Amino acid sequence: MTTATLSGACPECETDLTVPPVVQGETLSCPECLLTLRVEEITDGRLTLEMVEVQLRDWGQ
Repeated sequence: MTTATLSGACPECETDLTVPPVVQGETLSCPECLLTLRVEEITDGRLTLEMVEVQLRDWGQ
């Protein structure tokens, strides 16, 4: 039994990523630079990833 995987590269640090099946719009983290990435497109098992700007809450402290 084989498990399907998808691959792509982090746009920031260019680390090769191999992930289980995901859908367009899903987010994941780069294990190398810890950047949050969004799946923009999936073509022939290859992911196109974009950086997601994470906004942190200001708790007024």
